Amino acid sequence: MPTLRDLASTIRSKNAGVDHITFDLIFRERANFERVRDSGVLSAEKVAALYRIPRERVTDFVVFEPANAIKFTIRRERPSGSPGEHDVFGAQQYAPLFDVEVP
Repeated sequence: MPTLRDLASTIRSKNAGVDHITFDLIFRERANFERVRDSGVLSAEKVAALYRIPRERVTDFVVFEPANAIKFTIRRERPSGSPGEHDVFGAQQYAPLFDVEVP
């Protein structure tokens, strides 16, 4: 079964202000985008489960059809750059998405 890593051309995370991290999944081929969109493997609830966070921390979940993209944002546990915060730029948070299988 293919994974998101196999189907998406871009999977990334980045800082979205001091209190949020945003994630982008972009698909070159429309068929791959539709497959992921229609499979149900990504939703605000699924993202929360994957990242082991309360659903309330997923502040946005957007399927952006014109760009063949899915975007979601999570609220950080601690503000960016604060003591104990481990990824100031939010650029290392996308790896759990790689192995999500898509039927």
